[in-house]
Amino acid sequence: MTVNYLAFAIPAFFIFVFIEFKIARHQKKAKIFKYESTVANFSVGIAERLLNLFIAASFYQVYQWVYANYAIFNISTAWYVWVLLLLSTDLVWYWYHRLGHEINFLWAAHIVHHQSEEFNLSAAARITTIQAVFRNVFWCVLPLIGFHPNMIITILLAHGAYSFFTHTQLIGKIGWLENVLITPSLHGVHHASDEKYLDKNYGDVFVFWDKLFGTFQAEEEAPKYGLTHPIKSYSFLWQHFHYYLEIGEAYRRANGFKDKWKAVFGSPALMDQNIRPVLEKRYFQDKKQPTGKPQFKIYLNVQLILVVGLLTFTTMYYAFLTTVNKAAILSFILLTLINIGALLEQRRWIYYLECFRLMVLFAFFFYQFNILELLIFPVVGLIILERIFSLNKLYKKYVFKYESNQINT
Repeated sequence: MTVNYLAFAIPAFFIFVFIEFKIARHQKKAKIFKYESTVANFSVGIAERLLNLFIAASFYQVYQWVYANYAIFNISTAWYVWVLLLLSTDLVWYWYHRLGHEINFLWAAHIVHHQSEEFNLSAAARITTIQAVFRNVFWCVLPLIGFHPNMIITILLAHGAYSFFTHTQLIGKIGWLENVLITPSLHGVHHASDEKYLDKNYGDVFVFWDKLFGTFQAEEEAPKYGLTHPIKSYSFLWQHFHYYLEIGEAYRRANGFKDKWKAVFGSPALMDQNIRPVLEKRYFQDKKQPTGKPQFKIYLNVQLILVVGLLTFTTMYYAFLTTVNKAAILSFILLTLINIGALLEQRRWIYYLECFRLMVLFAFFFYQFNILELLIFPVVGLIILERIFSLNKLYKKYVFKYESNQINT
């Protein structure tokens, strides 16, 4: 049985983040990690890896189709072509990345990557499936030119691996390499919200493009990371979709075709900043974040470890899973990620989400054993237990809680 060994990249990612965390603590820089933000980063990355399982193969198929039917040149696979392809890939990335900051509907997908106010390896995980789709549309330029799809996929894997390691504060400036490569220092500038650093350093591997197109900026003062207008939520769903809602609200408020066009295709810099507070209030995202040390770390960490293990297993054996198994795993992981965000935000409805997630599990196992009609029994059993033991109150007492007057670590 052939398995997908790229699944090992998932635990490898967490191992590297753990190593960075231990080094940061040793260097007394542990403040570059914040528990809630790191968990939120992981959640976004887990969702992207999971959802990409369902569509990643189509990326290659699209490249193959473009290459077979529309390739302009018949480019060889000689060794020097790999260098040319790497440069071409980075150039396409530069323009995808730059446009992702300059056009609202593209920024809506990319903004998630910039929401973290901590800059560390975990922030590299903040890629959404929607962003993955958009950037793969841009990379269709490569097979159109005539690069072979097998070469493209290989270069993209190397390209992504390099950019992962540029998301760290533990590596400072690297001398003359700053004139050739995008280093952690230069990419940190890109993630900064300081005015002088905005919309700079779009390159992923090479610095040439930023210098050529006038978007280069060396690190001077220490950057302040995150958005110029930070979001106030760890909600998995809000982080993904808040800017789409902002675009929708801007479109609704716009008068005339020109203004409606700007709402969708205009610059994020021109977005009305009064819209987000209105939406935050409408969707109950204006709640002040809890302060103090969360008491539910063990409970949350167990959930996180569970979904990472399940994601790794699913990635490895995806080709051998049935459609029902895939749908069940997708539902369970996404529900768990929503649960994790709600737990961090102390949402009162989380207990009911927990009950629903438990019923989804029962439904899956009962379906597997062809006894789905018996699902009524665990439902009734849960209702009885709630009536007798007040599970809702017990849950909030022992799980749903921060310790007051303590600093987050």
